Amino acid sequence: MVVTGAGSGIGRELALFLLSKGARVAGVDLNPKSLEETADLATRYEGRFAQFIVNITERRAVEVLPSHVLSRFGAVDGIINNAGIIQPFSTLNELDYPTIDRVLNVNLYGTLFVTKAFLPHLLSRPEAHIINLSSMGGFVPVPGQTIYCAAKAAVKLMSEGLASELGRSNVRVTVVFPGAVATNIRENSSVDSPKKIVDSGDTKALAAAKAAEIIVRGIERDAYHVFVGRDAVLMDKLYRLSPVHAARTIAAKMRALLPSSS
Repeated sequence: MVVTGAGSGIGRELALFLLSKGARVAGVDLNPKSLEETADLATRYEGRFAQFIVNITERRAVEVLPSHVLSRFGAVDGIINNAGIIQPFSTLNELDYPTIDRVLNVNLYGTLFVTKAFLPHLLSRPEAHIINLSSMGGFVPVPGQTIYCAAKAAVKLMSEGLASELGRSNVRVTVVFPGAVATNIRENSSVDSPKKIVDSGDTKALAAAKAAEIIVRGIERDAYHVFVGRDAVLMDKLYRLSPVHAARTIAAKMRALLPSSS
C-alpha cells in the first residue's frame, strides 16, 4: 500500500495500522525528518515499510515513483492519497495567488498525479484500491477555508467520476471525509492558528489513530464513502436535508475566527 503524507498525522497512523495488519507500506512524504520518525516507529515490522521522499506537486517526480516502489516491493495493490494542507484562515478576497496555487497543487493536483501514476499498474492487479481523502469541507463550505474546500470538493468528484469510469474493473475507489482530527496539519501547512483555536485547542477532535482505523475498516468493506468522526457524519446528514442550513451552521462557528471579524 502506498500512503502519501506518511510522515505525520493520519498518514503516519494509516501506515502503522496497515503494517500491524500485515501489509507492506510505501510511505511518501516531502519532509525527510518526519518520514524518518515514521520509519523508526515501523522498525518492528521487519522491513515492510519503505520511505520515499517525494513532492507530490512535482508531476515528473511522481511519475517515476511507481518504478521505485515496485522495485522495492514488486507490486502495489492500493494507494491512499492522504497528503494535504489547509489554507490560511482568511477570506478569498485576502488570499494571494501563490497561496491559492499551493493549496490547489497539493490537495488536488498531488492527488491527481499520484492516482494517474499508479493507475496503470493497479489495473493490472487481480484486485486493487484507490483511497482519496477529501474532507468534511469537501461537501459543506467553511468560511476562511474556501479554496481548501474547493480543492477537496474537486477530489470528491474526481474520485467519484473515476469510480464510475472504472465500473466493473478490478479497481475500487473510496472517498474519505474526515471531520476534525487531531493532527499537525496547521504546522505542516505553515498556517498560523487563529487565537480562538489556539486557546480552545482540539479537545473535540478525533485522534489520528482512530481516524486511521475507521478509514482502513472502510477500505476492507469496499465503502464508496467513509465519514470520519461524529461531526462529519452529522454534517453529511444535515447537508443532505438542508444545504443552506448546514452552510449557515458552519459559517456561524467560523465567523469569529476570521481576521476580518476580530
